[in-house]
Amino acid sequence: MSSNILEKTVIDVHHWTDSLFTLKLTRDPGFRFESGQFAMIGLMVDGRPLMRAYSMASASYEDHLEFLSIKVPNGPLTSRLQHVKPGDTILVNKKTTGTLILDNLLPGKRLYLLSTGTGLAPFLSIIKDPAVYDRFDQVVLVHGVRRIDDLVYGDFIQKDLPQNEFFGEEARHKLVYYPTVTREPFVHQGRITDLTKSGKMFEDLGNPFINPEEDRVMICGNPNMMNELAAWLDEHGFAQGSNAGPGHYVIEKAFAEK
Repeated sequence: MSSNILEKTVIDVHHWTDSLFTLKLTRDPGFRFESGQFAMIGLMVDGRPLMRAYSMASASYEDHLEFLSIKVPNGPLTSRLQHVKPGDTILVNKKTTGTLILDNLLPGKRLYLLSTGTGLAPFLSIIKDPAVYDRFDQVVLVHGVRRIDDLVYGDFIQKDLPQNEFFGEEARHKLVYYPTVTREPFVHQGRITDLTKSGKMFEDLGNPFINPEEDRVMICGNPNMMNELAAWLDEHGFAQGSNAGPGHYVIEKAFAEK
């Protein structure tokens, strides 16, 4: 096995729904990452490591690692991962990477974090990073799901985060949570792509229509949603940022290409 692969212990498993769960693992002191990055994690299967890319949902300074996962019924990894219990061993590659980092964005006024499903994970790390509140006047976390039960971490975002002893006050003033559901009646309804293009989301938020002079965007989730929004942002004068240089928006390509 590669010397980059660490064996970490499961501390906690939280099953949110029949299809979503969170894993908490011990963290190696030498494991470093920036808010928004991902690592390969997995299990030994038939004597070999079976690994997949997962964004860290934990903050870069927390002493544990947290990952949000979907349960794919016949998925080679998730069908096994969903059954792990505290005390079990998970493999974590200590090489971390990803495009969803603050340094890949130009300075701006508002930051939109647009996520669907488990694409929420990197943004959970980012909204726990005090640096995001230093850089932006407003941080809008948008989470698009099919059903209300899929709005995982809603209580944490709305109740716990504003109480954080270090940056709670800034989060209270700057962080706006905008959950939207497609298959059940809810306060906000519809696909993120439609709510963005129509301007309804900005209207609901009391914000001006999105523009590259003031707004920055991070996108993670369903590959079709990411590609559609990236194309739309390009048409509206937004330039895509990457690890090669900052731009007006970034998407997580590692997940877009799968």
